[in-house]
Amino acid sequence: MQITTDKIRNIAIIAHVDHGKTTMVDGLLKQSRTFRDNQAEMSEKLILDSGDQERERGITITAKQTTVYHDEYKINIIDTPGHADFSGEVERTLNMADGVMLIVDAAEGPMPQTKFVLSKALELGLKPIVVINKIDKPARRIEEVKSEIEDLFLELATNDNQLHYPIYYAIGREEKAWAELPDNPEQHADLSVIFDAIINQIPAPKEREGGLQMLVTSLQYDNFVGKYAIGKVNRGEITKNTPVKLVQVSGDMLNAKTDKLFAFRGLVKEEIDHAICGDIVAVTGLSDVKIGETITSFDHPEALPTMKLEQPTLSMYLGPNTSPLKGREGEFTTSRQIGDRLQRELETNVALQVEPSSIGFKVSGRGELHLSVLIETMRREGYEFEVGRPEVVTIEENSQTLEPVEDCIIEVGQEFVGAVSQALGVRRGVLKNQETTSQGTARMEYHVPTRGLIGLRNLLLTATKGTVIINSLPAGYEPMGAALPQTRNGALIAFEAGASTTYALANAEARGELFIGPAVEVYTGMIVGQNNRNEDLEVNVCKGKHLTNMRASGSDGAVQLTPYTELSLEQCIDFIERDELLEVTPKNLRLRKRILDPTLRKRANKN
Repeated sequence: MQITTDKIRNIAIIAHVDHGKTTMVDGLLKQSRTFRDNQAEMSEKLILDSGDQERERGITITAKQTTVYHDEYKINIIDTPGHADFSGEVERTLNMADGVMLIVDAAEGPMPQTKFVLSKALELGLKPIVVINKIDKPARRIEEVKSEIEDLFLELATNDNQLHYPIYYAIGREEKAWAELPDNPEQHADLSVIFDAIINQIPAPKEREGGLQMLVTSLQYDNFVGKYAIGKVNRGEITKNTPVKLVQVSGDMLNAKTDKLFAFRGLVKEEIDHAICGDIVAVTGLSDVKIGETITSFDHPEALPTMKLEQPTLSMYLGPNTSPLKGREGEFTTSRQIGDRLQRELETNVALQVEPSSIGFKVSGRGELHLSVLIETMRREGYEFEVGRPEVVTIEENSQTLEPVEDCIIEVGQEFVGAVSQALGVRRGVLKNQETTSQGTARMEYHVPTRGLIGLRNLLLTATKGTVIINSLPAGYEPMGAALPQTRNGALIAFEAGASTTYALANAEARGELFIGPAVEVYTGMIVGQNNRNEDLEVNVCKGKHLTNMRASGSDGAVQLTPYTELSLEQCIDFIERDELLEVTPKNLRLRKRILDPTLRKRANKN
C-alpha cells in the first residue's frame, strides 16, 4: 500500500506513571489487526514493555516506536516513559511527533509528570488530545479531573489554539473508549473513536521543500546488522544504499552511506526501499552516528537544530570493586571494562553524563531511579563494581553555588500527616499547599532540595506502612542551603573476617537491625546491620560458641534469630553515607565502609 505524507500521523502517548499509556498502545495494536488472532491471544500484557526491568518494575523505561494501520492511514505511535527520572527519553522522542495523546487517570487526575511532559509537548507546538482513562474506578472524579486539566492547560499553553482540545473517555485494559461519558461503562465499545481522533485531530506532517533532513532521536543495536539510527524524515526522502552527509553536534560533517532502511509495523521492522517526508524509520550503515545528529543530503547538507535536554540533578561515583572479595563473582571487573560499558550507555541514554574520577567514574543522571536502573542493568550483564552515595549536581551562577530543587507531592492517610511533616521538616522541605482529596486522604505539596529527597521514599514507606504516594518534579535551582543532618542511625560494622555464625548474630541483633543471616562471608569493614543508636558500632558476627566436655552439645537448645532485613538495590543506595560504599556484583549487594581498617577509619574521622 502506497502511503503519502497526508496519510501519516505521528503521535506520542504521554502521561504520569501508571495512568495507562502502554495499556492503551497495546489495545491500539490489537484492534488495528496488527497481530493475527492467535498472536493477540498469546501476546503478554504490556507488549511494548519488553525489558526485564520494565516488566518487573511495572514501568516504561525507554521510549519505543510502533506503527499501526487504520483504513488507509499509517499511524506512528511513540510510547514514552511516565517517570520523571526518564524524562530525557520523553524530550528526545517528542521531536518525532506532530501531536500528543495525554492520558489522565480518572481518580488521580493530573500529576507532576503530567505537567512536565505536557509542557514540553506544548513548547514544541504539538496538537493535544486528552483521554480520561480508568473511568470504571469506584473513586473516579471525572468532573474534578476535567477542571484540573483545564487549569493545567491554562498554565502551560503557549498559544490560544492549544486551549481547545477534545476529551475522550476510556477503560484502557478493556480496550474501550467513548467520545461522550457513557452512562454505563459495561456497554460494548472499542477503540475506534481513538483511531478517529488521531486521524481527524492530529495534523499530518508538514511537507517541506529541499533535500533530505532527518534528526536521529534514538539508537538500537542488532547483532546481525549493527546500529540502527531512528528518527523522523523531516524533509525530502531517504533511500537505501545512498551516499549521505552526517552532521555532528559539533558542526563537523562526515561522509556516510545508508545501507538498509526499515519501517515499523507492530513489534517488528520491515525492510523498505525508501521513505517519504514525515515517516519514522530506522537506518543502518551509519556506524559513527549519535543521538542528536542530522542525516542530510550529500549534495546540499543542512543540519537541523540539536535537541536541548534538562541537566542531570544527581551524580554518584561508580568504579571497580576494591573490597577483599573483588573479582570472585563478576565477569567484567576492571576500570577499562566498566568505562567501555558506560560509553556504550551514553550513546542511547541521552540524559546521562560520565566523567573520569580517580580510578572510576562520576555518573550523573536525572534521579535515583535513573541511576539505579543503569546499575541493575550492568549488574545483570555480569559487571562487578562499587558505587558511592548520590550527590546533587550544583551549578555556579554569578559567583554563587546553586542546587537543584523539586516540587514534591505526597498523598497519604490523615493519620500519617504528622510523620510526613516531621520527615520533610528535617530535610528542609517547605509546605506550599495541603488539601483533603475526595477520598479523604491528605495531599501535601512541598518545595524540597533534591538532596533532601535522597532516601525519602523508603523512609516514608516505612513510616506510613507502605500507603504513601510520592511524586516529584524538578523546579529549577536555588542558592545552596545548609548541610542536612544525618537522618539514619549508625551502622553495625564487622571487625573480623570470616563466615557469620548464628551464635554471634544472636548477640549482634540485640544492638540493632541485621542485614545478613548466618553462614554469610563477611570482611573487616563490611556493614552487617543498622545500630539502634546514632553512632557506628563494630561487632563480631563470626564468633563461634566454645564448647567444653562438661556440657552436652544440645543442652542449650537452638538459637532463634529474628529474620534479617534484605535490602533492595534502591534501599542500599539510600542507606549509604558519604564514608560508605555499595559493592555490586551479579550475585550480591554488600554495604561497606570506604576505609575498611578500623584504626585508619578512626584516624580519618578525627581529621
